[in-house]
Amino acid sequence: MKATRFGRNAAIAVLAVGALALTACGSDNATGAAPAATPSAAAVKVTGTLTGIGASSTGAAMDAWKAAFASANPGATVQYSPDGSGAGRKAILDGSAQFAGSDAYLTDAELATSKTKCGTDGAINIPVYVSPIAVAFNIPNVKDLKLDADTVAKMFRGQITNWNDPAIAALNSGVTLPDLKVTPVNRSDDSGTTQNFTDYLAAAAPSVWTDKAAGVWPASLKGENAKGTSGVVKTVTDTPGAVTYADDSAVSGKLGTAQIKVGSDFVKISAAAAAKAVELGKPVAGRPTGDLSIKLDRTTTDSSAYPVVLVSYHVVCTTYDKKETADLVKAFESYVVSDAGQQAAAGSAKSAPLSKALQDKAKAAVDSIKAKA
Repeated sequence: MKATRFGRNAAIAVLAVGALALTACGSDNATGAAPAATPSAAAVKVTGTLTGIGASSTGAAMDAWKAAFASANPGATVQYSPDGSGAGRKAILDGSAQFAGSDAYLTDAELATSKTKCGTDGAINIPVYVSPIAVAFNIPNVKDLKLDADTVAKMFRGQITNWNDPAIAALNSGVTLPDLKVTPVNRSDDSGTTQNFTDYLAAAAPSVWTDKAAGVWPASLKGENAKGTSGVVKTVTDTPGAVTYADDSAVSGKLGTAQIKVGSDFVKISAAAAAKAVELGKPVAGRPTGDLSIKLDRTTTDSSAYPVVLVSYHVVCTTYDKKETADLVKAFESYVVSDAGQQAAAGSAKSAPLSKALQDKAKAAVDSIKAKA
């Protein structure tokens, strides 16, 4: 099968998927049940099993993508384990997965290592999902608070220990704050959400958050911890006074979310505000052709942007050993970055669709994937 023929096949598959009305429930962060997708007889069949490992934040979006892709391609299966971004990056680098989901792009060192399994051009980071990270809390009778970066950092460092602390009260005139212990809850696994959250704190509250941005929570800090997005959300839901950081798609029920101070204003969490933050970002310098890693501006003063945001990437090889694998990866990723795929994610996970410019670059990156001759 020639590459040009594959391109037509993938396009037809995407069009067939686009006809599906999709909602889904996340395997790691439930957002509601969904009806089964109806298979499309018009879809050109791509067959085989595609294995991915990685971010738990995209659980709801991944379920929507998998259902639609399987419906259009009954002979194809996408398996995805939401074991965390760090686990995903490790898996693509050691060859135990054919793609990784990661809320943090590969480091330069990881890019160099990727050449062992992914050919001389290594792996590339393709953005597939844009979502705000909620600072989510469980305070009886309070669902909305205003917080700035220093105050958030102090809560997670154990320097603010009670919800009626004067620093919180000063930002929330008119809100009755209880005499209730602040219990910070962090991710126990190597997490891209942690990487993005600590990147925000290190940039926006440098005098308080003295640790470097990292996917692993600082061991020196006390607090509760739990694995995965669903783990931290459940812990906070079950613990009055608890606070965590989690993909907004997973936050519901009794949990409130904070508005974040940007410049002189407070910005409510939303997909649109997250998309604006990504728009203000810049390409990471020194990256190979096709790599679309984005450096986010965490200290913007643009009050239409919500800076506590993550861009989740699918990390794929530029070269696969087998043509069947390359074709399967290209077909799936072509759908994920398509209009239909982005709208499916937005509908199930409250994410922001990729901008047209970023979407076009992502499609071109997917098209560049090849198999060894």
